[in-house]
Amino acid sequence: MRITLLGTGTSQGVPVVGCPCAVCHSTDMRDQRLRTSAFVEVDGTNILIDAGPDLRMQLLHNNITCVDAILVTHEHKDHLAGLDDIRPIYFKQERPLDIYSLQRVANVIRKDFDYAFKAHPYPGAPAFCLHHVRDDVFQVKNVEIQPIHVRHLTLPILGFRIKDFAYITDASFISESELNKLKGLSVLVINALRIKEHYSHFNLEQALQIVSQLQPRQAVITHISHEMGLYADVAQQLPDNVLLGFDGQTLHC
Repeated sequence: MRITLLGTGTSQGVPVVGCPCAVCHSTDMRDQRLRTSAFVEVDGTNILIDAGPDLRMQLLHNNITCVDAILVTHEHKDHLAGLDDIRPIYFKQERPLDIYSLQRVANVIRKDFDYAFKAHPYPGAPAFCLHHVRDDVFQVKNVEIQPIHVRHLTLPILGFRIKDFAYITDASFISESELNKLKGLSVLVINALRIKEHYSHFNLEQALQIVSQLQPRQAVITHISHEMGLYADVAQQLPDNVLLGFDGQTLHC
């Protein structure tokens, strides 16, 4: 399995427009972060996780031309606003794009991208096939996916486990029963917004506590804001099995 972090930034991305801080003016490319998304290649199946407003450039930068399914963690625009950018892949594959999400999120997709669901769509519109994710394991082609139910403040959202890899973003709480679904991981990607505590996202300390509890072979931090600090500084302070994620980073399971 090959995982590519297409974006590792929070909702504003990094640099933040108009921000004078050292991170936003860093010349280290690892400090420049598009909105959070990931691409998983496993057993001949290509799975996109989230489709934020930077998706077009993420697909181009990573030469992604085939997507079998899109997994959506939740409906916030930094995770969903770029869904229309999948159109060229839809045209190439000549079949509706399968999207897996909570029913609430599917309702938002149907509303925001209503032109993709018309009985007689205009030429050039994409077509989406929505699938409701519940508690059970589901399949994309021959790949089994375990949904992980977490909370983003009070909003129920999804993480996903694929074999020995799991992806959690925007979480501020994971129940014990859902943590049990994350045991025995080789790679865990988990969000940490900044050093200071935040009301709706894990901070770095909280994310590291989850990592310490689960003991994956490797953990990678994503959904990072400019308030985390410079990559070069923060990376030196992490445990041996924890990496600070960056855009374009590839991981293997």
